[in-house]
Amino acid sequence: MQRILVVEDEESIRKLLKMNLELEGYEVSVADRGDQALKAFKSEHFDLILLDIMLPQVSGFQICEQIRLINPDIPILILSAKDSSSDKVKGLKLGADDYLAKPFNLEELILRIQKLLVRSNPEEKKLQQSYTFGNNEIDFKTYQAKGNHGNFTLTNKEALLLRMLIERKNEVVSRQQILQTVWGYDVYPSTRTIDNFILSFRKYFEKDPKTPQYFQSIRGVGYKFVN
Repeated sequence: MQRILVVEDEESIRKLLKMNLELEGYEVSVADRGDQALKAFKSEHFDLILLDIMLPQVSGFQICEQIRLINPDIPILILSAKDSSSDKVKGLKLGADDYLAKPFNLEELILRIQKLLVRSNPEEKKLQQSYTFGNNEIDFKTYQAKGNHGNFTLTNKEALLLRMLIERKNEVVSRQQILQTVWGYDVYPSTRTIDNFILSFRKYFEKDPKTPQYFQSIRGVGYKFVN
C-alpha cells in the first residue's frame, strides 16, 4: 500500500483529502503544521507528499526545499490557493513535481497523484531507459535495439512511437493520438506512414510478422502493443 503525507491546515480540506485518498486505496497520514510535516517526513516512509503552501510555523515552500535536500526523488504535489504564475514557478523551482490550484477538481487531483506515483516507480524509471520483451531489447537512451536480425539503431521517430505504444501496453492507441503525440500538431503525415512504421516493428521484433504477437492492428482505430 502506497503512503501519502497530506500537509494541509484547513480541517475540512484535510478530512476530504484523507477520506477520498483512502477510498482510492492509499494509506494516508496528515499534518496541519509545517514543523509537524517535517517531523513526520523524517521519521516515516512516504511515497508522495501532498503539500499546501500557507501553513503555520513553516511554509510549504520551505518544506518543499528541505525535503528536496533530503530526498531528491519523492514526488511532491503542491495544492494551494496561491495560484499566481510566480507562485507556481517558485514551487517548481524549489523541487515540486506538480502544482494544482485551489479550488480543485478531486478527480483531476487523484489522476495527477497516480501519474506521479507511476513515474516514481522503479520499474517505470527503468522503462525510461530500456525495455525487454520476448528476445527483443530496446535502449531508449541510445536508440540501440536488438531484434530478429541482431543489433540495430532506431530512428528518433521509431523510438518515440515504440515508447508511446509500450507505455500504453495492452491499450488501443488511435492513429490520431499517434500523429499528435509523435509528430506534433503542426506536422501531419499520412496515416499510411504510421502503418509503415508498424510493419517495420513487426519485421524487427516479431517471430512471424504476418501473425504479430506484440504489435496488433485494431481495424478502423489504430494499434495496440501487447505484452
